[in-house]
Amino acid sequence: MKSALDLLKRVKGVIFDLDGVLVDTAVFHFQAWKRLAHELGFDFTEIENEQLKGVSRMASLEKILKWAGVDVSESEKIEMAERKNRWYLDLVQEMRADEVLPGSMELLHWLKQNDYRIALGSASKNAPLILEKTGMISFFDVLVDGNSVSLSKPHPEVFLKAARDLQLLPGSCLVFEDAQAGVDAARAAGMGVIGIGSNLNGTDLSINSLEKVLN
Repeated sequence: MKSALDLLKRVKGVIFDLDGVLVDTAVFHFQAWKRLAHELGFDFTEIENEQLKGVSRMASLEKILKWAGVDVSESEKIEMAERKNRWYLDLVQEMRADEVLPGSMELLHWLKQNDYRIALGSASKNAPLILEKTGMISFFDVLVDGNSVSLSKPHPEVFLKAARDLQLLPGSCLVFEDAQAGVDAARAAGMGVIGIGSNLNGTDLSINSLEKVLN
């Protein structure tokens, strides 16, 4: 059976998704969306929140408005999305280096020591801030986030751009992902992919956390 190290030996670059892989800011998103939903008179629960995993901010807002049965103008949608993001960023500002997910720092150190090229491939527009707050930003050679791509996963744009910016062929890159849309995007890009968590289809390997990579 293939191990994570076996897969790493075949590549020169590693591309990480952010949320659910290196850090867990999902709870911050949940709190901010719940606050907005409350203003709309809608009881937003973790059941609805699961359906927003890997979904862009505006697409998430559209879902919430539909669930709440609320119709607003485009300008109001933009204002709502910006308000939600301000609430989210207020929570992110309090993040510390000890809030990274288990195994993240150890793996990043190991990759650097072994001369791998490292990129971020995330839909988050707040990725640089999160990486800075958690002390991880110096490990990354390339950052590709929601500010630098126009097409969301499962489209492979984010990973193809990361490979290009790393100056590597897609087949020389391995992706770490926790969402099905991200796994599908990595596959569409022609890359190997290690899934974090269960119930993911199309991965080369699934593990519970980054702690399992080096052990």
